[in-house]
Amino acid sequence: MTDLKFGGYQGDKSVHTRGGRVLAEALAKETDGALTLAFDESIVSRGHKAADLLSMTESGELDGCYFSSSYLAKRVPELGLFDQHFAVPDRRRAYVLLDGTLGYRLREEVAKATGYEVLGYWDNGLRHITSAVSIKSLADCDGLKLRTLANEDHQRVFRALGFDPQAIDVRDLPEAVKTGRVDAQENPLTNTLNFGIHETHRHILLTRHLLGVALVLFNAERLATLDPDQRAGLQRAVDHATQAQRRFAEGDDAICSTELTAQGVEITELDADTRAAFVAAAKPEVEITRQNFSAELRDLFDKELSAA
Repeated sequence: MTDLKFGGYQGDKSVHTRGGRVLAEALAKETDGALTLAFDESIVSRGHKAADLLSMTESGELDGCYFSSSYLAKRVPELGLFDQHFAVPDRRRAYVLLDGTLGYRLREEVAKATGYEVLGYWDNGLRHITSAVSIKSLADCDGLKLRTLANEDHQRVFRALGFDPQAIDVRDLPEAVKTGRVDAQENPLTNTLNFGIHETHRHILLTRHLLGVALVLFNAERLATLDPDQRAGLQRAVDHATQAQRRFAEGDDAICSTELTAQGVEITELDADTRAAFVAAAKPEVEITRQNFSAELRDLFDKELSAA
């Protein structure tokens, strides 16, 4: 029996944590117990930053983890295809892209540029903006300090919208919100609720500006030590967990929306005119981001998106 060490950073109710548990159960079943998964559900609880998962996995301290694709876009520019604000549509069409030729090509790009292999794409949630003050228009964003991911493309877009973007590790996000270090932040509803952000940020603007992608990453050298049957069993287990995790993510949106509303949080939909203003302000920066992609993958993204 071989233990694979897999890391996460979120709490008990997280759709990622639940996905990791499904992965552990499926791996033992798919390999008849030859492989098991030792799942460290939250390295943050042991004092690490969430982003440490990446270095821990690439160095071999962990065998695998899940983590936002946006954090690897600097090393693998094509991952930024899913960082095009207001460009990627509903979940179902995004899944078609990730599970098709584009997703396969992105796996190849990651393998060439890093010490990881991508075995799956998890749903990192539709991202919205929460704030301590109500945001009703583009003008209301002006000068607000907004926590965002450590991704230059994201920061340029939010600067274009009028925000003052602040890159803060997710470990430190709840404290940054509670103390007023930031006026706003952007995250899926599940994170807003589970991290307790709604206790301070009583306003949520449903921008749906991105569908986050969480890569299921494994150390490439570690995978090379597995025999073909074990490797195939691991891939089947990840595939099974991916379908479950995506169902958790979709279901959690409705659950969290109901809970947040019950707790008195103001949830506002973008009307068509306001959305158009956000899209227009972001578009020049999105076009700059697109120049980072190879023409082949940019064209593949556009082609598969239109066909999805």
